[in-house]
Amino acid sequence: MAIPESFLDDLNGRLNIVDVVSAYLPLTKKGGSHWGLCPFHHEKTPSFSVNESKQIFHCFGCGKGGGAIRFVMEMDSLPFPEAVRKLAQQEGMEVPDDSPGDGRWREKRKRVLELNKEAARFYRSMLNDPRGAAVASYIRDKRRISPRFSARFGLGAAPDGWDSLITAMRDKGYDKAELIEAGLAVAGKGGGVYDKYRNRLMLPVIDVRGDVIGFTSRVMDDSTPKYLNTPETAIFKKRSILYGLNYAKNTKRPNFILVEGNIDVITLHQAGFDNTVATMGTALTEEHVKMLGKYTKELVLCYDNDAAGEDATQRAIALLKNSEVGVKVLRLPKRQMPDGTLGKQDADDYIKNAGAQAFEDLMNQSANSAEYRLSVVRANFDLSRDDQRAQYLQAAAEVVAGLTSPVEREIYAGRCAEAAGVSKETVLQEVEQLRRKGFRKARKQEERQNLTPIRQAQPRDRGLRYANVRSALAEEGILRVVLLDGEFFRELDELSPDCFSSPLLGKASGLLRERWAAGKTVTLPALESRLTPEELDQLTAAVQQPQARNTAREALEDCKQIILAEHRRVDIHSAEDLNSLKQALKQKKANGG
Repeated sequence: MAIPESFLDDLNGRLNIVDVVSAYLPLTKKGGSHWGLCPFHHEKTPSFSVNESKQIFHCFGCGKGGGAIRFVMEMDSLPFPEAVRKLAQQEGMEVPDDSPGDGRWREKRKRVLELNKEAARFYRSMLNDPRGAAVASYIRDKRRISPRFSARFGLGAAPDGWDSLITAMRDKGYDKAELIEAGLAVAGKGGGVYDKYRNRLMLPVIDVRGDVIGFTSRVMDDSTPKYLNTPETAIFKKRSILYGLNYAKNTKRPNFILVEGNIDVITLHQAGFDNTVATMGTALTEEHVKMLGKYTKELVLCYDNDAAGEDATQRAIALLKNSEVGVKVLRLPKRQMPDGTLGKQDADDYIKNAGAQAFEDLMNQSANSAEYRLSVVRANFDLSRDDQRAQYLQAAAEVVAGLTSPVEREIYAGRCAEAAGVSKETVLQEVEQLRRKGFRKARKQEERQNLTPIRQAQPRDRGLRYANVRSALAEEGILRVVLLDGEFFRELDELSPDCFSSPLLGKASGLLRERWAAGKTVTLPALESRLTPEELDQLTAAVQQPQARNTAREALEDCKQIILAEHRRVDIHSAEDLNSLKQALKQKKANGG
């Protein structure tokens, strides 16, 4: 997937990272940098810096960093080639096709998407075929999905045969290897190949661009597996897929609803709630939250009303706490079972049993995250017993203490006090004790970290930790100087690659030296295609410290001598080595060194 380096250099030369980032979030110029609220984690004070002279961004809070291409990759969840293509299009440039790797990758991706589209058409056609009659009946009678919404979501049927799709796609020009790679067929132990989906309701998974990136499927009885998805591929990653987002992104409603199942999404859209999405059988992830933040500022969690649903709700609340997306919780009532007991109920069940207006009423009564968490706590205690009331108040105070707003703490402390029959002041006192305890713990942790400067100097990523911090800090200094002007490499002939204690800093220095020797620009963004995201994060952090040009040569010499001294020290393995070093230092001193 390599894009010609000459094209990347041309693209980076045309881009201004301040303009690229400003298209996504507001920036304010302060000193030599532009600052804004980081889009990758929740914060109230700007720690996201954009350096126009170096053409890099870096967040001092979460640690992410890189150039314009990396920024677009993160913001739009795009692979490197697609981010390059997007930025190139904005600059009126066309990514060349003379790169065999990139051309093959794009052609393969296009081929898989076309195959998925043809497969979706085949499954859809089966609803009018006797082989798909059972699925058609299931959609119409059991699920009560109208023809309009069946078509809108592209529902289809996988026939109960071993090679129905394989045969149909072969006639379209696709071979078995392509179907296996797309996750539409599987190879048996005996060497045969057969359809992955058989006798199932098929639901195409469509992304926001309208491409069919994969499928999910469901059985019509109690057999297992109940749901079967496309396996993870280059274009189908469950951690970043929200089913129904292709329609929900156009909703006029003020929020999004997150449900558990794909059928729930279709049923709610049919009932007028076109703001509904679902994950693909996974828990909510940071990638999902980032995607949601592009389209809405409020998310209503509507998970199944069983223990698993409550656990998923609590996890989602914790994840969303550090995002820009507000949270509410819609609690579905239990369903009255034929034997008189109360059973679980999902959104699909509730709409069918109670209707759209009843669901709308529940929406309007949705609790915010604090109300929901307190209601869960209260359900665990018998408040008619003194010992249980005391335990309840302690558990509730922990929830209230975690609220950042003093007004919210005042309100919810009052509600907890009323429920337990004590004064609000008593609850607030417990809350403040918990908060002071938390502050003391956080302060002690911060003090411990401040007392260990070596730890502070270490990269966040454990895989990149420095073995020799003194040398590594000097190696960072070398990078800061050569990024000012690549001509400083002329003064670094004594530094061979093995002198660097940090493999990453040595690698970056080597790559930049290669570019300088070839007459190319010496910048960090030029290395984005050669570095991992974690490596970029660390390098952008390393070059944040300013380096004045008028003291650059002196700084370079100091850093070089530290690196060489540390390298010699490491190389001392015997008394003979030590004597040789002493003689060399004496000679240097005698020569006026």
